[in-house]
Amino acid sequence: MSRDPRSRPSPVERRVGKPVRPAKAGKGDATVPAREAIIQGVLPPREVILRFIADHPQQASKRELAKAFGLKGEQRVELKNLLRDLEEDGMVQKNRKSLMRPGALPPVTVLDITTRDKDGELIGRPAEWPEDAGVAPAVAIRQTTSPAGRNGKGKAPVAGMGDRVLAKIFPAGDRGGPAYTARIIKVLDRKRSAAIGVFREMPGGGGRLMPVERRGEEMVIDPEDIGTAKDGDLVEIEVARLGRFGLPRAKVLSVLGAVGSEKAISMIAIHAHGIPHIFPLPVLAEADDAKPATMKNREDWRKVPLITIDPADAKDHDDAVYAELDPSPDNVDGVIVNVAIADVSWYVRAKSMLDREAQKRGNSVYFPDRVVPMLPERISNDLCSLKEGVDRPALAVRMVFSREGRKIGHTFHRIMMKSAAKLSYQQAQAAIDGTPDDQTGPLLEPILKPLYHAYGVMKRGRDRRQPLELDMPERKIQLKPDGTVDRVVVPPRLDAHKLIEEMMIQANVAAAETLEKQRQPLIFRIHDGPSLAKQEILRTFLATLDIPLAKGGNMRANNFNGILAKAEGTPHQTMVSEMVLRSQSQAIYSPENIGHFGLNLMKYAHFTSPIRRYADLIVHRALVGSLGLGEGGITPEEEAGLDDVAAEISTFERRAMAAERETVDRLIAHHLANRVGEEFDGRVGGVTKSGLFIGLPEFGADGFIPISTLGNDYYIYDEAHQALVGDRTGLGYRLGDSVKVKLVEAVPLAGALRFEMLSEGRELPRGMRSFHKSGRGATPVRKKPGTRPPRGRK
Repeated sequence: MSRDPRSRPSPVERRVGKPVRPAKAGKGDATVPAREAIIQGVLPPREVILRFIADHPQQASKRELAKAFGLKGEQRVELKNLLRDLEEDGMVQKNRKSLMRPGALPPVTVLDITTRDKDGELIGRPAEWPEDAGVAPAVAIRQTTSPAGRNGKGKAPVAGMGDRVLAKIFPAGDRGGPAYTARIIKVLDRKRSAAIGVFREMPGGGGRLMPVERRGEEMVIDPEDIGTAKDGDLVEIEVARLGRFGLPRAKVLSVLGAVGSEKAISMIAIHAHGIPHIFPLPVLAEADDAKPATMKNREDWRKVPLITIDPADAKDHDDAVYAELDPSPDNVDGVIVNVAIADVSWYVRAKSMLDREAQKRGNSVYFPDRVVPMLPERISNDLCSLKEGVDRPALAVRMVFSREGRKIGHTFHRIMMKSAAKLSYQQAQAAIDGTPDDQTGPLLEPILKPLYHAYGVMKRGRDRRQPLELDMPERKIQLKPDGTVDRVVVPPRLDAHKLIEEMMIQANVAAAETLEKQRQPLIFRIHDGPSLAKQEILRTFLATLDIPLAKGGNMRANNFNGILAKAEGTPHQTMVSEMVLRSQSQAIYSPENIGHFGLNLMKYAHFTSPIRRYADLIVHRALVGSLGLGEGGITPEEEAGLDDVAAEISTFERRAMAAERETVDRLIAHHLANRVGEEFDGRVGGVTKSGLFIGLPEFGADGFIPISTLGNDYYIYDEAHQALVGDRTGLGYRLGDSVKVKLVEAVPLAGALRFEMLSEGRELPRGMRSFHKSGRGATPVRKKPGTRPPRGRK
């Protein structure tokens, strides 16, 4: 799922002498910059530590820092305390097992090459960058002229304008220009010659292309280049020619549909984020040539009544489950849970065209009525879909649980299976609730009841583990036949959903445990705990609600569950849930394991969706190779490149999430465009210096109220309390407040809504007014340009 001042230790006396480098520095060892005057064996000042971290991003772990400065014994403890203080002060942050300066780029980053500098050198920026982190840093691309690439083998990758690349990042130092330089590891995507925009007819014939991206430019389309486009159509074009003067000229390649339709809206996001959506012909040909798997090196599980339980509209089925009581006398009332996952690794081999395309995509992308799949339909919807009554290859895990829900053991098997039934979540739940249909009736006693019993046993273990129970409702857009929005619904959360979720989690844990035991390199799914800085923001916020949060860096998921429990049933429940969510880190993929904070698990890898996620395919290959299960195992070349692959697919995952979110925003904006002037019930979903973000729960939409349109007061922004507070009245708006708003503007192409506030600000909790008057933690914000603060305020 996305997010305290301490007393300082006594200052350590430091002696100043000549610069000294680490003793016996070997190849790859970190060295201290010669400009710093330090002595080996003495803890250096904070400034030296910070500069070292900035200059050596690859060697900024506690261990490397201690080695670089020659620290041993108690000095390492002092270093640990100093680094903790720097993290609390927001001077450094954790990145996997190493440290980095806030806002710094990770050592391996996906870049989009966007421009050139005055000398003609390429400049890139990170493909994904947090909206609240300001402008993304520029990176100077170092193109090598050597014919040899990494390790002296092959040609070095060469990129051009508009390309997307995976790059190694280096600090640029004090030479001026961009803060970073980069060496290209791999070109991920070449510049696309096509672009999209909205076609507008011109009175004299021909038309104009109106860009859908903020940084896009308008283009002229001559009459002979219009094709079948009509006014208001979303079209795909290619640039016909560029001149020194005037607007570029374009030619329409295809009409994508009316701007308000879901198909057209999703295409905007696909183009804006550079999501590959058309399979090259050789990839499709390779998929079409694939033959069904044989029984070679497989166990025959076709008589095991595994069933699939998926959404009613699912087109592929990559997981199946079956459970039974454990007959062993050593495990009374225990259960055996079998989870079978489609054997994608049999069909998608390393370095094949299918594999390269899957890695390029990273994951499937899901829009309200459209999927951009990671693999062609021949693989995802046919050969690897666990269809009812059809032989299908799978990789299965057999897990044994005690009656207390503790996993006693597990084994992996490469099998041939035959799904006994294809059910929807609603079908399975209705059967258990006493209303089976013709299909689920015969399955109730032999299959469904044992599954639900096994889930009840596993839930005891989950309750004892106490993962983060942050249950935020997921809204689903239902579309009309023409692709426009019909309504927004919140599907009920059924026990059938939870059953499948818990069985998939335990299968993922088993995969990670097995591979780690085999000492097999793999890609973990990791989730770091909240940073100390975010903990402090949350702690200060909760204090205004009289909800305590213990100080200290050793937070666990159940600490946050306690907070959520105290807020449950109060007017602040939604607000507290959102603040807890914002305090969490983002889960990523990594070959280095730090555990999964949210799930409260030490070993976790993605294994259960190889049709949709490349990380799972890597884990499948690792299991096949390390357990000797036949063909399609992981290769040495893949193992050597796991760092790069993890960085890529983590970026592609964020790309997919952004595209999906923006598509929903645009669809909702289109849906509400004809309701400008109407009033809505909303909720404050975000507070910034420039205004309020307002969510409409009925539609799952978000809009903005600029600070200049709020009431006649001088507003103060308080980040800790997530509020805008009127200085004169003391009334204000806080995160989570229910408000009445009027829609004053809708910009469908941008997915933007602007509201006017109709509700008066409310009285703040006790203590906040005096907090603001003291000026602690608050930022004054002028209501309008030129408005002066109240007399006496400085």
